[in-house]
Amino acid sequence: MPTTDLTGTTALVTGASRGFGSGIAAALSKAGARVVGVARNHDQLQRLQTELGDSFVPVTADAAGPVTAGQLIDAYRPAILVLNAGAAPLTRPIQQHTWQTFSQNWDVDVQHVFRWVREALLTPLDPGSTVITVSSGAALRGSPLSGGYAGAKAAIRFITAYAADEADRAALDIRFRCVLPQLTPATSLGLTGVAAYAARQGVDVARYLEMAGPTLTIEQVGTAISNLVTDPSHDRPAYLLTPAGLTPAP
Repeated sequence: MPTTDLTGTTALVTGASRGFGSGIAAALSKAGARVVGVARNHDQLQRLQTELGDSFVPVTADAAGPVTAGQLIDAYRPAILVLNAGAAPLTRPIQQHTWQTFSQNWDVDVQHVFRWVREALLTPLDPGSTVITVSSGAALRGSPLSGGYAGAKAAIRFITAYAADEADRAALDIRFRCVLPQLTPATSLGLTGVAAYAARQGVDVARYLEMAGPTLTIEQVGTAISNLVTDPSHDRPAYLLTPAGLTPAP
């Protein structure tokens, strides 16, 4: 049976202060890892540290910044790297976007993943390390009210696959996995999206969620990421994440 004990392991989670990031940090901490949580919101990081205790190390920084990845990988040498940070898209139809609002998730989400993945390969991380990127189910079906969001999340999946191939070619023994969570009102970003799509369909949020079926929770995301790290049978490059768990992404 795979072990779920991460005692003695350092994990680094970007976008850790809220939403999926806080759930991932909590799950990895519960499994025994020392978790380095990176986010721009100092107060939210401090609240999470109060909740998780000494196993959580808050780092206030811009995860998409040009030197953040290199500095923090050098400082903490994580064996587990979860790239979750991203910007909240402007929820408008395409004609109501400017190029700046349309491309925001490329400038933040994709740039952030590119920089951290690049550093993971160049440093490189130690053999046996795992890098998990958080994409979105929108990468599979599009997101017409989110500008370039869906395309950016698809690009994250491609970058992860490219990195996995380069790690294999260089015999680095670093696992790269991409997770695509379904839309959920459990995060502020997801709730905004749910409200926008409900309005587009002419129904209220409660009816939209009823039609959509079971809701993915933050706790389920954290558990799934922890399982992906600890269970070697999860050997596919990308996984769709729903309340039913992880399934290989098409």
